[in-house]
Amino acid sequence: MKRNFLMGAAALASLVTLSACGGGAGGDANAPAPAATEEAMAVETPAAAETPAAAAADGAKVEYASFTTDAAAGEKVFAACRTCHVFDEGVNRVGPSLHKIVGRKSGSVAGFSYSDANKNSGITWTPEVLFEYLEDPKAYVPGTKMAFPGVKDAQKRANLVAYLEAQSK
Repeated sequence: MKRNFLMGAAALASLVTLSACGGGAGGDANAPAPAATEEAMAVETPAAAETPAAAAADGAKVEYASFTTDAAAGEKVFAACRTCHVFDEGVNRVGPSLHKIVGRKSGSVAGFSYSDANKNSGITWTPEVLFEYLEDPKAYVPGTKMAFPGVKDAQKRANLVAYLEAQSK
């Protein structure tokens, strides 16, 4: 597809150049520009579902790794999480501390009263797992006490996970 796109773009650029220069090789400024063929004008653009965010919007399962992430944008998404979570080690609020969340086992923060569902889930919070979990926590871990409805926008969720990763270093 990239090859077709590049060929179409090059053909289009040639036509534009020829037209701007008066029509081409003869140099006659009054000569009409050559007619564009359908093939030369066929410039492929990616289908909407080929981008991760568009695929997610269409209901297709997307992988965290397919996103280009922005931890700074993820910090803005995290603002909704600050009511219940902080990154300070040993500081639990309504939710457990998220200190070094990436790579940690679910239900392992000392002093926090987890649901049995979280304690017994066997989950390790990898970026991929967090990406899926944060879409709909109650669906991912039925029985969790986490009341948060999730981050439905896949790009925002990917940015949030990138921010959690950055905070876990």
